[in-house]
Amino acid sequence: METFLKEYLTVLKLERNLSDNTVASYKSDIISLLNFLEDKGLNDPSEIKLIHLNEFFKMLNELELTGRTASRYFSSIRGFFKYLYLNRYIINDPTEKLSSPKLSKSLPAVLTINEVDKILSSPDISRKLGLRDRALLELLYACGTRVSELTNLKISDLFFKEEVIRVFGKGSKQRIIPIGSSAIKWIEEYLQKSRPLLEKRLKSENILFLNNRGTKLSRMGVWKIINRYCKEAGIKKEVHPHTFRHSFATHLLEGGADLRAVQEMLGHADISTTQIYTHIDREFIKQVHKDFHPRG
Repeated sequence: METFLKEYLTVLKLERNLSDNTVASYKSDIISLLNFLEDKGLNDPSEIKLIHLNEFFKMLNELELTGRTASRYFSSIRGFFKYLYLNRYIINDPTEKLSSPKLSKSLPAVLTINEVDKILSSPDISRKLGLRDRALLELLYACGTRVSELTNLKISDLFFKEEVIRVFGKGSKQRIIPIGSSAIKWIEEYLQKSRPLLEKRLKSENILFLNNRGTKLSRMGVWKIINRYCKEAGIKKEVHPHTFRHSFATHLLEGGADLRAVQEMLGHADISTTQIYTHIDREFIKQVHKDFHPRG
């Protein structure tokens, strides 16, 4: 598979004259698929069927991807298999009947505070990866970051004396987000006891959350962590990385937080984007009306 991929990327660069950035993006997309397939024990391109590709795109649909990124994955993967087919490396093209991915427009389910507590308590903190996962989950819920912001977070972005972190969102726009004492506690413990065991010279740089290879976690890596601990916590509803961001915003709003403050923390340019997070429990809204309206 790696040989075929190198050959295909060379064709993209030399024959189709695509830019280095475009080729790098295609390479990243295809490698993500190959890693996914390898986890399933599939290393021979002739063994790959439409069902396997549909499973991969279903997983992508559960990640926080823009429509443009999802379309690029589709083009990258379809182009790769078309190349394999035209060059007779495979007999059938599994992407022939592959439908263009459609990202779900519905928001992920909101976790209750009790469910969040169960998930955060699931990692085995006596193990280096368990401690890392506890710190990661605590930060994800405490700050409502996007997955890309979480994986790119550096130690130098932590300002614990001020109880804030710095993230770089879409368009590399910087913002400051408050972080609670619980997340600070677990991140500090991770930095002292776990990260030094994961760190690899020249590889780890300043990245906060590292994988077993000493490099930064991928989006897929974060998805797997969340999926694992939700199962261990017995959570039945579908939970994705974005569910934590949605729960973060919803719980703040339920607690009476100002919408514009939540907008700032989420990094939304337009407040109308933040308003989609105001799917507050009807019973809560009724209770607010009862408590504060003169005729409640």
